[in-house]
Amino acid sequence: MPLAPAACTAYDALVAHVASANANEEAIRAWDGPLFEVFVRFRHLLTSGLGAHGEEALSLVRPRPGDRVLDIGCGFGDTTQRIAGLVGASGAVLGVDAAPRFIEMARHQAEQAGLANVRFAVADVETTSFGERFQLAFSRMGTMFFANPVAALRNVREALVPGGTLAMVVWRAKVENDWLYRAQTITERFVAKPEEYDEPTCGPGPFAMANADTTSGILVSAGYQAISLRRCDLPITIGSDLDEAVDFVMSLGPAGEILRLAGRAPAYSGGGSAPRGPGGVGRARRRHRAGIDVDRDGQRAERRAG
Repeated sequence: MPLAPAACTAYDALVAHVASANANEEAIRAWDGPLFEVFVRFRHLLTSGLGAHGEEALSLVRPRPGDRVLDIGCGFGDTTQRIAGLVGASGAVLGVDAAPRFIEMARHQAEQAGLANVRFAVADVETTSFGERFQLAFSRMGTMFFANPVAALRNVREALVPGGTLAMVVWRAKVENDWLYRAQTITERFVAKPEEYDEPTCGPGPFAMANADTTSGILVSAGYQAISLRRCDLPITIGSDLDEAVDFVMSLGPAGEILRLAGRAPAYSGGGSAPRGPGGVGRARRRHRAGIDVDRDGQRAERRAG
């Protein structure tokens, strides 16, 4: 006998929840393991490279003194500290990340900076119900890796005060980010991504929110309204010289994952200095589509896609 529609819905939801939990477990192992080590190695490039796009987003939804802010996927906590300076002593910032090693480092550095209005917590946003409310939820490149983004962003929405704001900076399509895409296509000429592997992966990947319609649909399903998207095209530095730039793009992103899963360490034997262009060595443009999702009855979300 066919199951009743309600039973089918319940069963589908149960299966989806189990699949999401399993996917998150693998992604957390990746971020707390090999990806953490690579991020530490290239931190000077990642924080400076992504920082400009984060600043652009903060200029659109600038936190006010006294605001309470949630920083999603806070990583090293550099953006969390930046926001803490904007909200001042009367405000507070909570930085969350699913990877304990990132949180440990973020806490240590915030303590060294003497910041009293910053807290950090290990949290999987997909399964976390926050026991407090925020005027702003912010994420710089931290929301693309959710196995179930609707569940995660719904939890964020429920943590916002009425009229609160969600601002996300995410990647646009990889074909628009040639500095990563070209490394992938070159790598694929020589190394195939294995069908079976033991290494954990980072989840859906950095381009999971590249499509404007898909991301808008995710936000609508999570309960946000009045979505608006903005592009953001800024130059970034991907290396101090050609060797570092090549090492960088072959250690992170699609090329880096192919090599890691295949058990192949990235290697580059180039020598000498790289040719210099108007932007300097290793400068590339990554482009972002940004948007504001406004729910006047509840929450507003700003999304930067790239």
